[in-house]
Amino acid sequence: MSKSGSIKDGEKGSYDPIPNTEKGNDEIKLEAKMSLLNGVTVIVGSIIGSGIFVSPTGVLKYTGSVNASLLVWTASGIYSMVGAYCYAELGCMIRKSGADYAYIMETFGPFLAFVRLWVECMIVRPCSQAIVALTFSVYSGLRKVAIGSGPTGAAAGNVDGRLASVLAFINCWDVKWATRVQDIFTYAKLLALFIIIFTGAYQLCIGHTQYFTFENTNTEVTSIALSFYSGLFAYNGWNYLNFIIEELKDPVRNLPRAIAVSCTLVTVVYVFTNMAFYTTLSPVEVLGSEAVAVTYANRLFGVMAWTIPVFVALSTFGAVNGILLTSSRLFYAGACEGQMPEILTMIQISRLTPTPAVICMALLSMLYLCSSNISALINYVGFATWLSIGVSVLCLPWLRWSQPNLSRPIKVNLIFPFFYILATLFVTIVPMYASPVETGYGCLMILSSVPIYFAFIAWKNKPKFFQQGVGAVTQALQKLMIVVGPQKTKVYNTL
Repeated sequence: MSKSGSIKDGEKGSYDPIPNTEKGNDEIKLEAKMSLLNGVTVIVGSIIGSGIFVSPTGVLKYTGSVNASLLVWTASGIYSMVGAYCYAELGCMIRKSGADYAYIMETFGPFLAFVRLWVECMIVRPCSQAIVALTFSVYSGLRKVAIGSGPTGAAAGNVDGRLASVLAFINCWDVKWATRVQDIFTYAKLLALFIIIFTGAYQLCIGHTQYFTFENTNTEVTSIALSFYSGLFAYNGWNYLNFIIEELKDPVRNLPRAIAVSCTLVTVVYVFTNMAFYTTLSPVEVLGSEAVAVTYANRLFGVMAWTIPVFVALSTFGAVNGILLTSSRLFYAGACEGQMPEILTMIQISRLTPTPAVICMALLSMLYLCSSNISALINYVGFATWLSIGVSVLCLPWLRWSQPNLSRPIKVNLIFPFFYILATLFVTIVPMYASPVETGYGCLMILSSVPIYFAFIAWKNKPKFFQQGVGAVTQALQKLMIVVGPQKTKVYNTL
C-alpha cells in the first residue's frame, strides 16, 4: 500500500527508455476506445457465460416446477434491469473506474469501500471466473467425448489454467484485442442460444408442452429465495460496464443505452432458452444432467449434437474474457485510492493496459480452480455478492439526500432503488435461515476484510523496514513489467 521506493514517473530504471513520438501526447492513461456496440457486447458477453447452462438445474431444484422456474428467470431479469437502471445514474454521476467501489467510496467513505473492494476482488470476481472456466472445461470435455476422444481428468483440468493464461495475455496486450474477442465470442454464444430457441419454438408448435405446469411447485419462502441465487448468478455481470466507464466513449449517452439493450436482450434469451429446454427434457432429466444444453442437443440434433458443446465452450470463453477485462479495472481503481498495492495503479507504457491488475486477477482465479464443485462456489459467493450490490444501490438515495447538488445527467425515480434494496434484503436474509453454512461462509468472507483494513490501510505509521521492503518489491515489478503510474509523464518505448 505504501508508495515509498517506487520508480517515479519519468525516472529511469535499469532499462533504457527512449521517447515515443508516435503517440502525439505525453499522458499515460486508460483511453476511451469503447463504442456503444462494444459496451453492449461487454455486458452481454459477461452475463451470458456459464449461468444459463448450469443454473437451470439449481432454479428447478428449489422451485419444483417448470412454470415456477420460468417465473424466477423472468423476475431475476427484471431485478437485474432495475439494478442496472440505478447504476446508470450512479455511473454518469461518478465517472470513475471501479463502479460499486467508487460509489461506496464517494458515499460512505473508505472503510465500507474497502470491504466492498476486498469481497469483490479477492473472492467474488476470481471465484466467478473460476466457475465459468470450470464450465468451459466441462463442455470442452463433453465435446471430446461426443467425437470419441475423451480427455483425462488432468487434461480437463489443464484447460482452465490455459484459458486464463491466454486471456490474460490478450488483455495485457491491447484493449482493442480484448473487446474484439468479446465481440466475436458474444456473437457465437448468441448464435448457440438462438439455435436452441428456434428448435424449442418448433417443438412448441408441434405440441410439446406437457412439462409446462405448476405441478410440484415448492411454495416455501426459503426455497424461493434460494432459487433466486441460481437465477441471479446467471444474470451476474449486468454492472460490469460501469467498471470500465472511463474507457467508454460518451458514457452519458452510451451507458444507459448499452444497459437497456443488453439487459432486455439477455432476459428474453434466458427465458426462451429455458422454455426450449423444457419442450424436450423433463424436470427429472434436467435435474440429472451435468450439462443441460448437451443433453438437449443429444436428443434433437443427432450427428450435429457436437455443435452445441462447441458453442457453449465459446460462450464461456467470452465470459471469462469479459470478467477479466472489467475486474482488472476494479483492482486498478482500488489501487488508485491507495487501498491496494501501488503496483496495481500502473499502466504498461507501450500497450497502455493495466497489466499488473490483469495478471493479479488471472492468478487469483487460478487459485479458485483448485475447487471443482461449481454449485458450492455459487452458493458461497451469492450472499456476499448481492449484499454488496445492495449497498451500492443504497448510495443512490443516500446521495440524493446528502449531496443534492451533484450533477446527475440521468435521474431515476427513487421507487427503483427502494424496490431493489427490498428485493436484496429478501434474497440475502431469508437464505440465512435456509442455508446457514453457505451464508456463514459469506459473512466470514466479508468480515475477513476488517483486520486487513486496519493493518494495511488505517495504520499509517508503518515501520521503515516495511515501507522499504514494499518499495523494493514495487520497483522490481515495475522494471519487470515496464509500467508507470497514470500521471503526466513522457511516454516511452523500451528497447
